[in-house]
Amino acid sequence: MHRSLFMIPAAILMAVTLSACGQANGQTQNKTLNVTLADEPATADPNKSTDTNSGSVISQTMEGLYTYSKSNKIIPGVATKIVKPTNHGKTYTFTLKKNAKWANGQQVTEQDFVTSLQRMANPKTKAQYASLLSAFKNYDAVQHGKMAPSKLGIKALSKTKLQIQLTKAVPYFNSLVASDYYPLNTATVKKYGAQYGTSAAKTMSDGPYKLVGWTGSNSSWHYVKNTHYWNAQNVKINNVKVSVTKDETTAANLFKSGKIQETTVSGQYVRSNGNEKQLKTHLLGRMSLLVFNSKQAKTSSENLRQAVSYVIDRNQLVNHVLGDGSKAATSAIPYGDQKNPQTGEDMTKEVGNLLPHDVTKAKAYWQKYLKETGKSKVTLNILTDDSDDDKHVGTYIQSVMEKNFKGLTVNITALPHAQHVARDFAEKFDINLIGWSTNWLDADDYLELAAKGNSVNFTNWNDTQYNQLLQSANAQTGIARYNGLIAADKYLMSVKGYVPVYQPSEAKLVSDKVGGLTYSLLNEAHYQYAYWK
Repeated sequence: MHRSLFMIPAAILMAVTLSACGQANGQTQNKTLNVTLADEPATADPNKSTDTNSGSVISQTMEGLYTYSKSNKIIPGVATKIVKPTNHGKTYTFTLKKNAKWANGQQVTEQDFVTSLQRMANPKTKAQYASLLSAFKNYDAVQHGKMAPSKLGIKALSKTKLQIQLTKAVPYFNSLVASDYYPLNTATVKKYGAQYGTSAAKTMSDGPYKLVGWTGSNSSWHYVKNTHYWNAQNVKINNVKVSVTKDETTAANLFKSGKIQETTVSGQYVRSNGNEKQLKTHLLGRMSLLVFNSKQAKTSSENLRQAVSYVIDRNQLVNHVLGDGSKAATSAIPYGDQKNPQTGEDMTKEVGNLLPHDVTKAKAYWQKYLKETGKSKVTLNILTDDSDDDKHVGTYIQSVMEKNFKGLTVNITALPHAQHVARDFAEKFDINLIGWSTNWLDADDYLELAAKGNSVNFTNWNDTQYNQLLQSANAQTGIARYNGLIAADKYLMSVKGYVPVYQPSEAKLVSDKVGGLTYSLLNEAHYQYAYWK
């Protein structure tokens, strides 16, 4: 009886084995991956996205000319290859994959990119990050209504050939192509107009997943495999369920019970569970910073900005309040963001600490502020997200300010992320704790936050010397540009145009049953690379 088990003909045994493997793979592929997001997205429209939660949705469901590999390297997406520019770095000509398809089966064409970027540049769209196109030919004229959007430096050469013309070479242009220049399905945009992206039903995906079940206000939806995606055969998980889970204790409990396989947890969890094998931490290409409303007399003072900056003990904040691996800010530029083109040295290390903790100086600047304003008692409000980390950071800053600044009362307003962003752009705040995530590794992205006319200069701060330093730096290339950006950073920190606080680290619980989820300074994990072990 036992010997006969081993006497089954090899061909039959192989057939049985392959059949079992096929069933297992099919069952695994259909098994739902459950993940969380910290807050609701504001939109699924790439032209109008301004917040990290919307960006997360878009990055999983959309694909541009370039995309990111599992190891976070820029690789061809809809384009057939990574393009070498001509015309001294100012002209890019792309060929599109003929098998790149929208979720409805239509081919992704050059017109879909033209439609998207012209729409983004059109002032009527009110795209808050239209400045991402600022290097495009005729962008300024289009933005100011002096030229039609059709004059923007992007044109179709054929159904599968696209050309972009810039006014100057942009060192990080490939990163913009991979992260910000998404196509839009032309027919769908024409159908829904300004309502495009307000729900899953009014959105069209060309990426590995299509967005399903998002109404625009609900807290749970799905990413469902786009079977028309050109690389669909390599997408191993067909369905990803996303649930908004704002309370990280709840998220951790759901993870422990096996109901979710990936979630973000707080520094408190990290401190208590540092040896957890399924816990992964990584620095983000992000800076948390304080901006001050320059349109209000009581918050337009450099003395106030200096006082607040000096009173914050950033090392105490990251080590004892957050405790999740975040780094204390030392200038406007986070670690890992830019390297010296000659030596490879990190810019942040070269610049050194421009944001020391000094209570004596803080109190002196506070006294100058009181004298300047003619007040003995002041009430200020700090606006934050309602996330655990933001509330903890806001409470810490409130405590050190009230402790050291005589006559000061600090109130905190914590809002859901989308509402917070709306208040940012409406300029309804005294002091505002915001986070800025970059899509490319270049210091200019952080320095532009304080530049005149920048749509995300929420402070309305305007300094002629600073603007000139930044413009001069960006007129250069190589080491000259690098040194110019350092000069701008040092000046910005000397006058505290805004006040950087810390570079966040993100802590993730990732199930050991799931592989393929990798993280970097720039990117969350791409679920298209995930698989069940």
